[in-house]
Amino acid sequence: MTKIDIGINEKGRTEIAEGLKKLLADSYTLYLQTHNFHWNVTGIHFRELHLMFEEHYTELALAVDDIAERIRTLDVPAPGTYKEFAKLSSIEEVDGVPESMKMVALLTQGHEQVVKTAREVLKTAQEFADESTASLVSDRMRIHEKTAWMLRATSK
Repeated sequence: MTKIDIGINEKGRTEIAEGLKKLLADSYTLYLQTHNFHWNVTGIHFRELHLMFEEHYTELALAVDDIAERIRTLDVPAPGTYKEFAKLSSIEEVDGVPESMKMVALLTQGHEQVVKTAREVLKTAQEFADESTASLVSDRMRIHEKTAWMLRATSK
């Protein structure tokens, strides 16, 4: 493969990719948690939450691919194992099966954490004038902020 020359030096690509790895790990952990809750939710709001969680994990499945491909575009290997994600993620795994409204609260916190991680990546992308990463991360922030709002509204 030829040497990469996209206007961002190696230091910048590496720093941006390190932040994206954390965003990928948070997103993948949230994807797994959401899918788990989709399978295991019960109670009076079963149907509503089951369908909502499916919408969320389907969207997250596409997002993790976009994030991983951006890391590769920067010429850095993307993490892809549970072990790597566990080291990089800021989202705690959940033991057992919480009750439905606790699931909503946990997913709200997860989406809010992804927004915070994305804000850090955005700063780095802006520092190196990486508009492609900034655009991707801004889009992710908007989606996670809206999802957190919808989850908060569900729990009232």
